[in-house]
Amino acid sequence: MATANRRYHRTYEEPAPSARRCDHPGCAGAGEFRAPKSRQHLNEYYWFCLDHVREYNRGWNYYQGMSADQIEREARRDTVWDRPTWPMGSWRAEQRLRDRIYRSFAEGAGDNPFRAGAEAQEEAQAGRPLTEQESAMKTLELAPPFDLKALKARYKTLVKLHHPDANGGSRDAEEKFKTINHAYTVLKAGFAS
Repeated sequence: MATANRRYHRTYEEPAPSARRCDHPGCAGAGEFRAPKSRQHLNEYYWFCLDHVREYNRGWNYYQGMSADQIEREARRDTVWDRPTWPMGSWRAEQRLRDRIYRSFAEGAGDNPFRAGAEAQEEAQAGRPLTEQESAMKTLELAPPFDLKALKARYKTLVKLHHPDANGGSRDAEEKFKTINHAYTVLKAGFAS
């Protein structure tokens, strides 16, 4: 029977009732519910009646036969949708920046604790390209010195402000959100040691 969808004015055919039989041996019921055949073949299905699909699901264990290490690897791969990750930045550069910042504060910031941050900005404006860490601090609008707690607080504030869902899915907001995440990752790595 064809019906019209009033919103889009298209017609569609209602699917015919299932003619499949339950795949459970000896069952004459209709196979209306699908279940994957195995972990390796998740797109191949058995078709069961309601009672037998419930029985099959009670016995289904995706991780059956896997060691704890294999399960851990599988879970980690699923966390990033089976996409590889690459390291961001180099630890040596981050360590040098952190050492330089701490050294500049120790060498006489005097009564102005933000003097080193102002000096770094002056150097950047003198034509020297920003390091990855300086660029990250600029993105997060942070001036040294700051601790991990201040970094996290600033990150949360900016994420809430620039998250694409909070901005109607805006492409500009999405790009800014990615930049903020990258900057946070770069700066957070400096606190890892």
